[in-house]
Amino acid sequence: MVGYATLECEPACCLNPMHSDLSATPVSRPGEPWGVAERRAWRQRQRVQRRYADDVLKPLLALIPRFEAVPYGELAVGIERFELLAMRNGPWCPGRPGVLVTGGVHGYETSGVMGALRFLQTQAEQLSAGVNLLVVPCVSPWSYERVQRWNADALDPNRSFLPDSPAREVVALQRLVSLWAGQFTLHIDLHETTDTDESEFRPALAARDGKPFEPGLIPDGFYLVDDAENPQPALQAAIIDAVSRVTHIAEPDHKGQIIGCPVVAPGVIRYPVKDWGLCTSVTGARYTSITEVYPDSARTNPEQCIAAQVAAVCAAVAFVSDSARR
Repeated sequence: MVGYATLECEPACCLNPMHSDLSATPVSRPGEPWGVAERRAWRQRQRVQRRYADDVLKPLLALIPRFEAVPYGELAVGIERFELLAMRNGPWCPGRPGVLVTGGVHGYETSGVMGALRFLQTQAEQLSAGVNLLVVPCVSPWSYERVQRWNADALDPNRSFLPDSPAREVVALQRLVSLWAGQFTLHIDLHETTDTDESEFRPALAARDGKPFEPGLIPDGFYLVDDAENPQPALQAAIIDAVSRVTHIAEPDHKGQIIGCPVVAPGVIRYPVKDWGLCTSVTGARYTSITEVYPDSARTNPEQCIAAQVAAVCAAVAFVSDSARR
């Protein structure tokens, strides 16, 4: 189409008021996970609320020739076809740090998609001169259109970055990244945590897996997820400092936690990203970070949420560029 060269701490969410209809989630018998029929019924209840071609592909194509388009496959869901498209800042230059920016792994997390696009539109040319930049703004286009956390098979892509992944979006991204295996220094993955995590998506997860739903707390503010097996506190601190000038940073709860995980530095928690099959494990990069914006806060707005994602990416790229020069 383009034609050129289970986890207890479940984060996520959506910038605008469009939410998926999880009240229509198929009823499960207590203690029994969904089978094929329940997953099919769930998918049939999902409705298109926005268009990937208009919101993502069109702005990406408008960036040519400032950036080089990299088609990396097609996602087929029934009769629907979604072209998977990344952008890079030119041919790969050996010796430069590789940087991967991903958004829309969870399709309903709007500021991640828009933040990756905004970074390309406004900051990437200036900041990426000394790096090999690859940006994938929307990993999960079917989910983006339905404002959904899961893909069409009721799988969470951000728990599916594993060998022989069952998630087709993940397999496509794994294949793309493999072209530059071992050459990425930084991977920053843009996400949101919002009230629908608690009201819609975590209850749906419990129903799907045949487990009881255990309520949690949604933090008010921006936070980061570092890699528990490869912590990089200096990178996380640089990102938090930059984002704090745009929006507020989440405070720990009365237990010193954010979404059930210990706070290790202001606005920072850690996950074992490889064990949990998270997207930031796909490159094996030394430096990784997962952003979590809170768009439901009374203290922020959609534009600030996008700006926070851009600030996070800029700070991360600058950090890696400065490290390479030292």
